[in-house]
Amino acid sequence: MGVPHARIHNFGAGPAVLPLSVVEEVQAALPNLNGSGFGLIEISHRSGAYQEVVDSAMDRIRRVLSVPEDYTILFLQGGASTQFYMTALNLLKPGEAADFLVTGGWSQKALKEAKRIGDAEAIWDDSQNGMRSVPSDSDYAVRADSVYLHYTSNNTLMGTQYPDLPDSQGKPRVLDASSDIAGVPLDVAAHDVIYAGAQKNLGPSGVTLVILSPWALARSQENSDAGRLPTMLDYTVHASKGSLFNTPNTFGIFVLDCVFKWIEENGGLAGSVARNRAKAGLLYAELDRSDFWVPHAEVGARSLMNITWRCADESHEAIFLAESAAAGLGGLKGHRSVGGIRASLYNGCPIESVEALVEFMRDFADRHS
Repeated sequence: MGVPHARIHNFGAGPAVLPLSVVEEVQAALPNLNGSGFGLIEISHRSGAYQEVVDSAMDRIRRVLSVPEDYTILFLQGGASTQFYMTALNLLKPGEAADFLVTGGWSQKALKEAKRIGDAEAIWDDSQNGMRSVPSDSDYAVRADSVYLHYTSNNTLMGTQYPDLPDSQGKPRVLDASSDIAGVPLDVAAHDVIYAGAQKNLGPSGVTLVILSPWALARSQENSDAGRLPTMLDYTVHASKGSLFNTPNTFGIFVLDCVFKWIEENGGLAGSVARNRAKAGLLYAELDRSDFWVPHAEVGARSLMNITWRCADESHEAIFLAESAAAGLGGLKGHRSVGGIRASLYNGCPIESVEALVEFMRDFADRHS
């Protein structure tokens, strides 16, 4: 039987599960934000009470992610999809080159948008291999005239992830960290732009975290001074206004602050990494235990965040998805462009959910073998 009135084990790829304590904290703030008398979704972004929320969120991000003091933190809108274009628009001058490592659908889209601005090129592309891997440093060469190297740290669709920081060969790094930020080790200082939609590891949909180095902000300023940037796509405009140039996603930024508070209180980034490794280890061990299951990603490129697989007999997949949903295991259907099964183990997913999934998988395999 289903569980329509209870919180299920949520393995959705995003918007994703949040820690229950965060949901309860948000619930309490809806009618009255921090004793201000204003409801969370009824308060002006220009108010002092809301400025405290923004300041708190930025301070927590600096602490949890060890963001250098001279880096700029922005809360923007439009998701990573807007950043695909916005990064190139701010960093490239007309005709300049940028290099991309293509490991999935999102990096393909980032490349497409950058081509609108300059000479963007894929210097490594795993399309012919079914997006099952990520490159080793020796697999590609960054062009001498490239302004930066762009990569996507985690492939949500196919379930691959960089195990180590890719070599940019001396060029600035631009990172789409949407699906693993605050869930895996991250050297912020080794990057010049990091952007991440919040709806997987950090909060609800509608907020995009952007972190800029002084170099990136200076490049944006040059393009801004030359009149190349629309106001709403200009990093320098948003930086000068503390992410409050226009009405931001006030609700989403508050939730993001709550999530970072939860991370701090539960071991910081190191605690998140340890929990995510434990969760992924449990699930991969089950996938490797039997030839009933066929994992997609190559072993050396396996994601801790999004684990993808097929049934050896693919006719079992529809049955698996129906039975798992009835058992209170939700969000396991693979992306529409890929198919199969996918379990997203973001920060808010507790290990008890993974244990329940593994138990169900063992029972399912026994019954259908």
